[in-house]
Amino acid sequence: MPRAGGTPGRPNPLGARSGRRSRVRGWPAAGTRAGAAARERAEREALRRGVRYRRWFVVLVGAVMAMSAVVVLLGTVGLLAETRSRPLTPAEQSRYKQEEIARRWQAWPATGVFPEEVKYQGLDSAQQYARRVGIAPETACRDGVDASVAAILDDHGCVSMLRATYVDQTATFVFTVGVAVLRDEESRVSAAEQLTQDDRVGVLPVAFPGTVTERFGTEQRQRAGWVGAGPYLVFSTAGYADGRTRAAVPPEEILHSELWPAARSIGNQIAYFLADPPKVPPCTQGNVC
Repeated sequence: MPRAGGTPGRPNPLGARSGRRSRVRGWPAAGTRAGAAARERAEREALRRGVRYRRWFVVLVGAVMAMSAVVVLLGTVGLLAETRSRPLTPAEQSRYKQEEIARRWQAWPATGVFPEEVKYQGLDSAQQYARRVGIAPETACRDGVDASVAAILDDHGCVSMLRATYVDQTATFVFTVGVAVLRDEESRVSAAEQLTQDDRVGVLPVAFPGTVTERFGTEQRQRAGWVGAGPYLVFSTAGYADGRTRAAVPPEEILHSELWPAARSIGNQIAYFLADPPKVPPCTQGNVC
C-alpha cells in the first residue's frame, strides 16, 4: 500500500518521513507584512516626535540658562556699580558729618570730650588755661540737671549726661561743664527752644573731695548757661572756690569780671570740640574714586 505523503512505492525525496511537519518556514502572509510596515512607520513617527521634543527641551533649557546668565550678569554689574568707589554726593557728605559728630561722645575717650586744659580769655585779654580737676561718671540726663531742665530734656529724648569740673588758672573759680546728648540735632534744637534764660538753673555742679572744688555745690552756683552744638546741649556753671553761696553775694555786689566770661568760654570751647566738622573723605571708599 502506498505511504501517506509520498509517491506509492517510492521514498520521500527530501528524506522526511511521511506524516511529519515540514522543517521549511513558510512565507509570511500579506497581512503580516502590512503590520510590520505600520509598526515601522509608528516607530519612525515616534522617533521624529522624540527628536522634535528633545529640540524644544534643549531650546527651553538654553533659554532658561541664557536668562539666568543675564540676571547674574546684571546683578554683578549692579553690585559692582554700587560697591565701587565713587565721589560722595553733597547729601552723603552732610550725613557723614552728622553721624561722625553724633557718635563722638561714645567714640572719644572721656578725656577727649573734656580736655585736660581749656583756653579762656582772662583779664586784659590775657590767655589763660582752665585745668580739669575730675570727670564724673556718666549719668542719666535727669540726674545731672535741675528738675525744670530735666523735664525738657526728657521730653526731647535726652540720651545721657556727661560732666566734668575745672578750675581757673589761679584756682579762684570753679566750673562744671555738662554735655547733654540728644537723639539728633533736630531734637537738640527743639529742646533749646524751650529752655529759659534763667541763670539760676542748669547743670548740677560736681565736686571732688580733697580738691579745691570740694565746696562747690548747687548753692555755690553764681551763674549758669548753655550753648547748642550738633546733637549736644553743653551746660556750664561757675562759682567761687572759697564756697560762698549765691545768696551770700549781695545784689549790689558785682561778680568778678572774669568769672562768667571764663565759664562761658570753657563751655563754648568744649561745644566747639564736639561739633567741629570732620574732614570728609572725597570718595565712598576713602580718598581714591
